[in-house]
Amino acid sequence: MIVGIDLGTTHSLVGCYDGQGPRLFANPLGSLLTPSVVGIDGDGHMLVGQAARDRMVSHPAQAVAAFKRWMGSARETRLGERLFRPEELSALVLRALLADAEAALGERVHEAVISVPAYFSDAQRKATRAAGELAGIRVERLINEPTAAALAYGLQDRPDGSRFVVIDLGGGTFDVSVLEMFDGVVEVHASAGDNFLGGEDFLDALQAACLADLGIEAAQLPAPQRGQLRRWLEAAKCELSQQPEVHVAGRLGEQPVDWRIDQERFARLAEPLVQRMRAPLERAMRDARLQVEQIDDIVLVGGASRMPVIARMVSRMFGRLPLRHVHPDEAIALGACVAAGLKARDRRLDEVILTDVCPYTLGTEVARRDERGQLLPGFFHPIIQRNSVVPVSREESFWPVQEQQTQLSLEVYQGESPMVANNIKLGELALKIDPRLPLAKNEVKVRFTYDTNGVLQVEATTCATGQRHELVLEQNPGVLDPQQIRQRLAALAALKVHPRERQENIALLARAERLYEEHLPAREQLQAWIARFRAAVETQDDALIRQHRRDFERALDTLEPA
Repeated sequence: MIVGIDLGTTHSLVGCYDGQGPRLFANPLGSLLTPSVVGIDGDGHMLVGQAARDRMVSHPAQAVAAFKRWMGSARETRLGERLFRPEELSALVLRALLADAEAALGERVHEAVISVPAYFSDAQRKATRAAGELAGIRVERLINEPTAAALAYGLQDRPDGSRFVVIDLGGGTFDVSVLEMFDGVVEVHASAGDNFLGGEDFLDALQAACLADLGIEAAQLPAPQRGQLRRWLEAAKCELSQQPEVHVAGRLGEQPVDWRIDQERFARLAEPLVQRMRAPLERAMRDARLQVEQIDDIVLVGGASRMPVIARMVSRMFGRLPLRHVHPDEAIALGACVAAGLKARDRRLDEVILTDVCPYTLGTEVARRDERGQLLPGFFHPIIQRNSVVPVSREESFWPVQEQQTQLSLEVYQGESPMVANNIKLGELALKIDPRLPLAKNEVKVRFTYDTNGVLQVEATTCATGQRHELVLEQNPGVLDPQQIRQRLAALAALKVHPRERQENIALLARAERLYEEHLPAREQLQAWIARFRAAVETQDDALIRQHRRDFERALDTLEPA
């Protein structure tokens, strides 16, 4: 069975394509959305999802979120006694999703199609594949999130020549893609985005304004109180999508909180972030060589796209309202399910070819001569331009810069800066050349080939000797190599992870602990409820546990309506 997965910054979803079309699976708490949060409890067991999210409020040092933003880097986070890389944290979320899928399907899942931001770099895509491997599944296909959203909206069924702009604003990333449907092919003309712009940044702006109005320094708040305030403001941000004004009230320790904000002020606070969205939108349209009047539809997806300021900006820019009739949190996951069905060659789906583009320019370092003839090194020479449809292969010729030069260094970079110092170095080839030949005779032909799996192959041939060199860049700095994956896989296998059937109990206790942190007057009562429920769990009597769980939930709802 092949499943489709939306591995998001804030939430993740899993589903498949079956006789009824794309179908998403609920987690043990009955929700389609599983928070992309990993934590650890007092006994050293790993927590994933809602329990970890509540743990983050009550014990912020024992949970971590938004690690999708770190994919492709070697950053590590300590939870308990060990350090976790972003791939490992993502793998734990993937394992939870796979357990939900297997519980719903009643069969083993062996492969997944995972959605990634269109603007994810080579390293970030390979890190996502590594996370799948660590979770115990094969990930041959990654689908760009805007392309997945297009499939969810059925844009592949539109007439030939239809053009769309898909805008995806999630919890941590922003993507835009320009697509065209032609003869059974969904072709991506251009992609752009910002891997560090999402709903979390709008929440940061809201938090800064709230603290400033209350006269509180963020550094003065203990971590649990910062987490509590952030949760309140997250709810307020969501309410502002529906209400003209929101009231935030409560207590942070001894400090009372009484704060109001309306949509107009929030729009002012969000304006710098909204302006950051315009640049990738304009860039994608320029790269696609299209004017706004040539676009047939605009699709808006991602949980953060609910904010009215986003729809207003898009409407002003394109002169029409965007499509938003598919649930914004579910659209990408539904599209990933369709892609999984296509990969499995489901007979219920018409054959659709999905093209991808190379998200960044790939090239090499060259030296240039100034007006006085002096050599200036460090310039970036593009070979494969960004937004080239993959697979793509390009060849160019290079020559040494000095007479009697014995070696030519071919350094491979990724980026958009004219200087290599501002781009990312991916690898290097050292080529021997004949120092006796004149410069013009020491030509080296260099070919870059970038395939649909995100693998860059670099070939260099010295024309004088016919000698051929090859560099296959399957790994990038900060990405785990195969041996490291095997080591990390063994370490993850040794982790104590709560079984799926206990997740409802774990999440309920984590919620109770968070409420204990937040509600000082109710602490004694909460302790009594927690003790009673723990005693029921210890009996291992499923019927008794279910009854106590219902009672416990109702009791907690008196403090915080679910």
